[in-house]
Amino acid sequence: MDILVDTSVLIAVITNEPTRPRLIEMTTGAQLLAPASVPWEMGNAFSAMLKRKRATLDQIQQAWDAYQHIPLRFVPIDMRHALIIAATYDIYAYDAYFIAGALQQKCALITLDGGLRQAAHHAGVTILEVTP
Repeated sequence: MDILVDTSVLIAVITNEPTRPRLIEMTTGAQLLAPASVPWEMGNAFSAMLKRKRATLDQIQQAWDAYQHIPLRFVPIDMRHALIIAATYDIYAYDAYFIAGALQQKCALITLDGGLRQAAHHAGVTILEVTP
């Protein structure tokens, strides 16, 4: 089974958030997919942690190394389609990439982002609900 994984899920797993065990359980055995933008989004999330003093540079480097070990298959995104999704649901392009990717790959999306989940649901994407 293919699952498109968003940045919020990756960060939750890497930073050992309370949802981590459930996220790992839900994705074990699946092929994890992501838009090619994810490494830049991860870098942005990590730099935000640094800026807010939520992590040290050493911790961020360790987190980046952990991210590198997550077996992701990057999928191309139809930018024209993603921009239509962004306009339709009044969301940022980065969120639209996840919706477009899930639609293009005909797979479910797993996210902890409520706004993305809502837009994806309206777009007809199957959402994997993360419950404790």
